[in-house]
Amino acid sequence: MMTSAEAYAERLFGASLSTYETFSTYVGLTLGWFAALADDGPATSTELAARTGTQERYCREFCEFQASLGVLTVDDASDPLRRVFALPAGPAEVLLDVQSLNYLGPLTRMAVAAGRRIDDLLSAYRGGGGVSWEAFGDDARESQAELNRPWFTRALGPALASVPDLHADLSRPGARILDLGCGGGWSTLALATAYPDATVIGIDVDAPSLQLARAAAAAAGLGDRVDFVLTGGEDVPGPEPYDAAFAFECLHDLPRPVEVLAAVRAAVRPGGPVVIMDEAVADEFAAPGSEVDRCMYGFSLFICLPDGMASTPSAGTGTVMRRPVLTDYAMRAGFAEVSVLPIEDFSFFRFYRLS
Repeated sequence: MMTSAEAYAERLFGASLSTYETFSTYVGLTLGWFAALADDGPATSTELAARTGTQERYCREFCEFQASLGVLTVDDASDPLRRVFALPAGPAEVLLDVQSLNYLGPLTRMAVAAGRRIDDLLSAYRGGGGVSWEAFGDDARESQAELNRPWFTRALGPALASVPDLHADLSRPGARILDLGCGGGWSTLALATAYPDATVIGIDVDAPSLQLARAAAAAAGLGDRVDFVLTGGEDVPGPEPYDAAFAFECLHDLPRPVEVLAAVRAAVRPGGPVVIMDEAVADEFAAPGSEVDRCMYGFSLFICLPDGMASTPSAGTGTVMRRPVLTDYAMRAGFAEVSVLPIEDFSFFRFYRLS
């Protein structure tokens, strides 16, 4: 609890420093400075600027800033132009390794996406309405897809296999699986990879995300067992029933979650599993809140809540969708029970089964 001016001043100063670090990291990723150090080895600012086609003076300021943060290492040359900067293996993994469960480089893109729309966000906060996912642009959609990619690619199959009855449903020969709000398609491809006898249909309302998904499917050689459909959750493609349905980190974004859950329930065969993966926030509000809750409030205020409020009518859920809220939505959609699946340590997420 911040009870003194001095304590809060120190906290706000640290938060401002973290903000500039976030934007600096975004710049280093976007301009290829980090990648060039990782791929081609240590360099002076002059060498790094030449490798990346950028301006040396700005490159030098970036390198010195990142070195002052302790991210880059540097020799102690007295001449600034002779200092050699290097990217250690740990930060390189976090920033650049798309297969690592520590991969967080794209997190900076979500912050920048929100910053670009700050005037629109302020307008919504004052007068209502929202800012659509489309308006947040490529930084938001690609950040979302890339942050979840390693978890879906490496961990989703084993996580689902650890729940025997769910695994049995998904392993049915010729199973049809619905992936609601599939975004860039990594969850769809993970399901198709884990269950080679299944056909997986991913649906989303964002056309550019589905372009990313189709390209990823083609690159993975899974184009014959996955399909991507541009549609909202209230209009689930038919007419054949699905054996299972998933909604990975998207229900809290939907303006009309009850209607979507009702449509999914009607589209899945009787007894077929409906699984919601969403943020593992606390069941009840608390102040101070957990680190997870604080992080999700940040996403909610600047991205997810404005997205959900961009369409009317809207439930206005936001990222901090607590278990009682999801249970209420499910019951109103016609489900009888909401249970938590025994899947733990899956990033910031919790898995719910609706039945």
